[in-house]
Amino acid sequence: MATDRFSGSGRRLLLGLVSAAAIGTAALPAAAQRAQPCIGASWELTGPLAHTGMTIRIAVETALDEINAAGGVLGQPLRLIAYDDVGEPARAVDNARRIGERDNCIVMMGGFRTPNAIALRDPLAEMELPWMGVISAGTGVIEHPNNANKWMFRVSMKDRWVAPFLVEAAKARSRSGKIALVFEGTAWGQGAVPDVERAMAAANTPLAGKETFNIADQDMSAQMIRLRDAGVDTIIFYGVDREATNMLRSMDRLGYKPTIISAWGIGVQFARTAGPLAEGVLVAGTYTWMGDLPPRAAGVLQRIQAKFPQIASAADIPLPSGTANAYDATYIIAEAIKLAGRFDRDAFRQALFRVNYEGIVANYAPAFEPRQERHDAILPASYKLFAFHNGAMLPVEQTPFRQAAR
Repeated sequence: MATDRFSGSGRRLLLGLVSAAAIGTAALPAAAQRAQPCIGASWELTGPLAHTGMTIRIAVETALDEINAAGGVLGQPLRLIAYDDVGEPARAVDNARRIGERDNCIVMMGGFRTPNAIALRDPLAEMELPWMGVISAGTGVIEHPNNANKWMFRVSMKDRWVAPFLVEAAKARSRSGKIALVFEGTAWGQGAVPDVERAMAAANTPLAGKETFNIADQDMSAQMIRLRDAGVDTIIFYGVDREATNMLRSMDRLGYKPTIISAWGIGVQFARTAGPLAEGVLVAGTYTWMGDLPPRAAGVLQRIQAKFPQIASAADIPLPSGTANAYDATYIIAEAIKLAGRFDRDAFRQALFRVNYEGIVANYAPAFEPRQERHDAILPASYKLFAFHNGAMLPVEQTPFRQAAR
């Protein structure tokens, strides 16, 4: 269902409540309708993953305020219609049907979880509804079987490209050369395994261990004992804040202190949940709002803080890369609509291949290309390594952990 709830804040109306005109066209096939000037979204707005929906929403609403203050798109304000999926794939599919068939939005924006995105592949194709991901990094979200992806795009990281980045960082920091993979037992974690294995093979380094865990697992001592006894000194990690914290607590009880290099499921709040144990943990990403910012990004942060009082500082942005990705994605959407010249989904989809836009995360030139591998806008050259230091997630170059092992 649509929601105006926002974790950690008072009740605020979401931009772009469903219009009567959009409802009135619901009886017509979505592909036959003139699309409406709205971005439909399925995000994790309530429940344990509500912080992920927040990290996207603050960016999209801020970008839309800027775009609409400058005249909107094709003379119309671009609206947001957001639905809550609580992180559940079935709800994400239901929300996509509402967005594509009832609201008739020009594009749908996805949320945090890779399983939700993968569940949308067939429904989006059936509705011919473009989709823009901004966080979920699973390779299969964009690279579909039989090269079949036509409608899904992403302004985020991709695990097939992330894996070599993590492996390179792990090799540079491992003194023994014994590197292990620890991953959550979800479509995201399991999907990353072949990507990491291929990257390790390309680096001529066998994995010294491979361990998995379930969502909400509290004790990972058994897995950590096996890795410790195998001599592993560096761990590549695929998981999120809660389980990362529980893993570090298990390590702490064992006196085991390997280097942790994580995919970007870990966010800023990890420093709060893990406390001092977070110190020195490395994480891949595309952006952080902490540390030294260029003037444009500093201005965006100020506008986010003015619009959302609960963001008292950059430390209150839970998933910094996701916020930056979503901000850039909103502008890419607006630019594609302008290039299309009308609110038509297929014209919009084709225009995405002609968008050139200099964003906060990257210079998108072009944002996308027709081959499905390049339905990902952020290339590996824009990937960055961050480190937790004194409770902040900073560019590794601004921390004591910038040096690799010697």
